[in-house]
Amino acid sequence: MNRPAAIVTGGARGIGLACAEALADAGFDILVADLADDPTKRLIENITTRRAAFAYHRCDIADLADHTTLVGAAMRAFGRIDCLVNNAGIGAVLRGDLLELKPENFDRAIAVNLRGTVFLSQAVAKAMLARPAVSARSIITITSVSATMASPERADYCVSKAGLSMWVKNLALRLAAENIGVFEVRPGIIRTDMTSSVSAKYDALIEGGLVPAKRWGEAADIGAVVAALASGKFGFSTGSVIDVDGALSVPRL
Repeated sequence: MNRPAAIVTGGARGIGLACAEALADAGFDILVADLADDPTKRLIENITTRRAAFAYHRCDIADLADHTTLVGAAMRAFGRIDCLVNNAGIGAVLRGDLLELKPENFDRAIAVNLRGTVFLSQAVAKAMLARPAVSARSIITITSVSATMASPERADYCVSKAGLSMWVKNLALRLAAENIGVFEVRPGIIRTDMTSSVSAKYDALIEGGLVPAKRWGEAADIGAVVAALASGKFGFSTGSVIDVDGALSVPRL
């Protein structure tokens, strides 16, 4: 149990899986928290072939009652928590005119993306503070360029990510003196299962110059940033926002 340990929410696929893989490559043992009852053989092998210990906990982060169980599962598996990657989230339940946005759809986006992430971060931070630090510690939250770039057809999603951004700032201030690095990572247009249904739309937009880097982002682009932040080498930059978007969000004329 000398290796650092990380929890990655929504770690069974897409950006979360890429983060888990990058952290395993960087020497972390990994607990993946996701919605499926059991992990797939492929998921387990993706982590264990990197010489990392693997644990899994079925969790809907919107269920605050399960946060203590999740923290306990990590402690039983590894005896420590050195990194939390808040990746789990959902898109807009239904895209459309914001004047027709239904309260129940808004509530669901907030419950998962904002409320669940806020209180899981709180639970993990308390667990970290309950034990002496033996390596770099971090809480890294995956938000989106939508934290600052408006999309009226999915305003609920944008609001949830903007709220997370402010949460990260406050958490960074609270934990700075405790030497726990707190970071916000903002992906742009990333090629994942979640974006596959709109790939043709974004292919055209990228070709038309929407993304100055002229390509899709890949989940591995996010994973590489997360692993670097978790290393502790950027500890004095706590509270920082890292855009991983090919300059999409840079204001321009």
